[in-house]
Amino acid sequence: MAMTQPKPRVAADVRSVSVLGSTGSVGCNTLDLIARHPEKFSVKALTANRNAALLADQAKAVRAEIAVIADETMLPELRERLKGTGIKTAAGRRALIEAAARPSDWLMAAIVGSAGLEPTLEAVRRGAIIGLANKECVVSAGEFFCREVASAGASLIPVDSEHSAIYQVFDFERPDLVERIILTASGGPFRTRAIDSLKSVTPEEAVAHPNWSMGAKISVDSATMMNKGLELIEAFHLFPVPADKIDILVHPQSVIHSMVEYVDASVLAQLGTPDMRTPIAYALAWPERMPAPSPKLRLEDIATLTFEAPDTERFPALNIARDALNAGGSAPTILNAANEVAVRRFLEGGIGYLDICRIVAETLAKVPAEPLISLAQVYDTDKTARRVAESLLKN
Repeated sequence: MAMTQPKPRVAADVRSVSVLGSTGSVGCNTLDLIARHPEKFSVKALTANRNAALLADQAKAVRAEIAVIADETMLPELRERLKGTGIKTAAGRRALIEAAARPSDWLMAAIVGSAGLEPTLEAVRRGAIIGLANKECVVSAGEFFCREVASAGASLIPVDSEHSAIYQVFDFERPDLVERIILTASGGPFRTRAIDSLKSVTPEEAVAHPNWSMGAKISVDSATMMNKGLELIEAFHLFPVPADKIDILVHPQSVIHSMVEYVDASVLAQLGTPDMRTPIAYALAWPERMPAPSPKLRLEDIATLTFEAPDTERFPALNIARDALNAGGSAPTILNAANEVAVRRFLEGGIGYLDICRIVAETLAKVPAEPLISLAQVYDTDKTARRVAESLLKN
């Protein structure tokens, strides 16, 4: 079940917003945009995992109503830092969900990984406009998540630069005229590195993305190109086209963020400099547009744009993800859970870079895929896949 384009809403003079995952890269960029236009936004809730110092600074800067930290051990520090400000504080998973449920016109879903699913669903169910930066919501919960969005009348505006690009040039009124979607990928830091040297890749090398400034987990996903596999699954659910009409193209300059080809051989693309504030600004102001401080695109300075087919020997994650999409049901849930476990262990130094995709593939082989019909089933499948992936890591 693919999403349909939400109906444009009349933007209020002041849009109330909440940001889940405010201390991450996307959250920080979102608050940067809000701080530049304080007359247009009022901040209801900010949440973070455990960075109490930054969360407190952010809450004071934008005068948030409440600051919520997931790690309950960090609540005393958060309270101390916000003493006398009038800003409420809370901690724990239930507090995160309650923050998402607080009334606001717009919510940024930027909690990394499957941990963001339940809070994002809470905002969906109250019919909010969702800036979706957490692709795992759609990957892990698939059709279930999309049904919830449709049932609640929520508006889902993708924030990934690729899906934002597609969203801006996709003809939702006549999807039958779309020949294919082309997701572009930078190729990450190892696009030209000798394949036989990949076994020695360090976490420090994997997080050093050549174009984008991102968190550690998504940077590793970019290095393995698992992020593009996850985006393939996300695109399938966000746009009404079959899976075999979604292609991936390596474009090292990250200027063309994605393309849509139509039956008349026209190809529409959205271009811009590699700055996440551009797609965030599009989602934050939707259905209007707002100024963003992103560097302006000067094609004469770039001079050359290059493209190449992805190397699936170098990037086996692409075939693993496509196979999971074709298997359907809970297979993408298993894929995402196993990848989160493997990437975390790699960043801790417990496994090698090449072990990431191996662990994911072996977990998919061991955990049978089933149709997804409830949130409880999503979490049960996620838990099972993580347990299996952990057992494989021990071996």
